[in-house]
Amino acid sequence: MSDRETEVQQDGPVIRDKRRIDPDTYEVRRAPAAPGPSEAASAGGAPVVDGQAVPSEELAKAQTALAERTADLQRLQAEYVNYKRRVDRDRDVSRAAGVEGVLRDLLSVLDDVGSARLHEELSPGFKAVADELERVAGKYGLESFGEKGDPFNPHIHEALLHAHADGISGPTCVEILQPGYRIKDKVIRPARVAVAEPSEPSASATASTEADAPAGSEQTGADGVHAPDTGSESGPADESGEQAS
Repeated sequence: MSDRETEVQQDGPVIRDKRRIDPDTYEVRRAPAAPGPSEAASAGGAPVVDGQAVPSEELAKAQTALAERTADLQRLQAEYVNYKRRVDRDRDVSRAAGVEGVLRDLLSVLDDVGSARLHEELSPGFKAVADELERVAGKYGLESFGEKGDPFNPHIHEALLHAHADGISGPTCVEILQPGYRIKDKVIRPARVAVAEPSEPSASATASTEADAPAGSEQTGADGVHAPDTGSESGPADESGEQAS
C-alpha cells in the first residue's frame, strides 16, 4: 500500500484514498510529477507549444514575423520621438513669434511713455501704469538700447543726421533721436541717431601750409640734377664780343 493510495482488497469494491492530507501524519501529500515537454514531444523531436508539437518551418516563420514586428515597433517609436521634438520646437517658435508681434505693437506706446518721462509730464497715477507696462515688457525679454556717446554700429543704429565734431576718434552717436529695442539678441527696431565724424582739416589751412614752404632758387630737372640759373651770368662769348668791339 502506497502513501497516496490505500487499496483494500475485499470481496466488495476497491477503495482508493485520494485525500491530500495524510490522516496519520497530517502532511500534504505531493502530487505526481507531470510529464515534461521532452516526454510529450513527438518522435521527430519537434518543439512543443501548449502540449502540441510545432513543425520547425512554422516556428521559423513565426520568429521572422516577430523580428519584423519588432523592427516596425522600433521605427514607429523613433518617428514618434522625432515628431514630438518637432512639435515642441514649432510650439516654441510660434510662441516667440506671438510675443514679438505684441511687443512690436507696444513700441509706439513705450516711445510716448519715454517722451513724457523725459519732459516730466507723467502724473503720479499714470506713472505707476507706465512703470508696470515697462516691467511687463521687460519680463518678456524686451530691452532698449542706444546711449549718447556710443560708437556708431550700422547693425543696430540708423543714422538720420550727420555732422563733424572735434574730440572724437571715429563715428559716434552724439544724439539719440529714438531708442532701439531688441528681444535677447534679435533687434526688432534699430536706434535712430545723429552721427558725428572727426573734423577734417580745412582747405584754407592746407593752402597756407603750402604757401609757407620756402621757394627754391634752383630748378630740378627730370633726372634729379639741379640746373643753374644762367639769366644773371654772361658767358665767355659775350666777353670776347665786347673786346672785339
